[in-house]
Amino acid sequence: MKIYKLILPLLAFTLAGCPSQGKKNASAETETTTEKKGLKDYYEDYFPVGVAIYPQALKDSAIIALITTQFNSMTPENVMKMGPIHPKENEYNWAAADEIANFARENNMKLRGHALVWHNQAGDWIFMDEDGKQVSKEVLLERMKTHITEVVTRYKDVIYAWDVVNEAVSDKPGEFLRPSPWYEILGEDFILKAFEYAHEADPNMKLFYNDYSAIRPEKRDKIYRLVKMVQDAGVPIHGVGIQGHVSIYEPTEQELREALDKYASLGVEVQITELDVSVYHKEHQRRDPKPEDENDDFTPEQEQKQIEQYDMLFRVFRDYKNTLTGVTFWNISDRYSWLDNFPVQGRKNYPLLFDEDLKPKKAYYEVIDFE
Repeated sequence: MKIYKLILPLLAFTLAGCPSQGKKNASAETETTTEKKGLKDYYEDYFPVGVAIYPQALKDSAIIALITTQFNSMTPENVMKMGPIHPKENEYNWAAADEIANFARENNMKLRGHALVWHNQAGDWIFMDEDGKQVSKEVLLERMKTHITEVVTRYKDVIYAWDVVNEAVSDKPGEFLRPSPWYEILGEDFILKAFEYAHEADPNMKLFYNDYSAIRPEKRDKIYRLVKMVQDAGVPIHGVGIQGHVSIYEPTEQELREALDKYASLGVEVQITELDVSVYHKEHQRRDPKPEDENDDFTPEQEQKQIEQYDMLFRVFRDYKNTLTGVTFWNISDRYSWLDNFPVQGRKNYPLLFDEDLKPKKAYYEVIDFE
């Protein structure tokens, strides 16, 4: 067993009980206050602070306490995506999504829907007929409309915003949209129709386009183009979701500010929808482990870079409080993160503000220590 794992409980207790180090110090009074206040309270004059959750988390009283203390908004991590919630044409799995929706209702928390149309986690049935052949444009549009209408209508009393289309922009230079089955069958119309159907299902819903690497200039400009395309077609779109899967190495402050300015110039809301700060260089393709991946301890150097990155991010977020309408963390604590096995299977990551014992990390105090 690694030394880090052995000393983690003691380290977590020490970090939670001692003043943070760096250019700011958390006073004893601040530490006492954090037991009663959470991120949502420190940022109540700025924007809601959310967290992505999964149903199993709601069976753990310690995690529930952390969620309700720190956050005032939630996003279902997976259970409202098309594959899990609609695995077959005439079959819906509502139980897990209902559990999260009910928790939000009972605890008076905002709820974001994620996601209606995505190239991943969509059952093959939606693109294929009974003979295994690709369906026509008309059939796919009808299936898309049925799915969006059923899901949006069921949760319209509790969900205030949906990620309508997720990750449609290509990462390849010179290619605008990802060549997904949606695009192959419907062309660019699939984006327009998804927003149109979502608006018809709930005219009061905030409708977002959501994507990763949205701060990188080459991807940023394509996302801007997509949103402008929807606007120019006269179809309702209300916001851009910057996923915020960043790292201790990127983005720079200038890149972040330029992205926020660019999206805000469209006259739409901007949200950071899936925030985490990886302690490794950012990658988006799965790969085999390399020798340097074998040591996945959370090093002092990584910790310091993460503190500095979180400090920069939230300092900028506060500056853009009139643009940002929400910041959501993607997972609750370092106990579990989707980055633990991505892009390297078996490699542990430490991307969040709470450690494996659910205790605040030093970066947490940087985020809440501002005037």
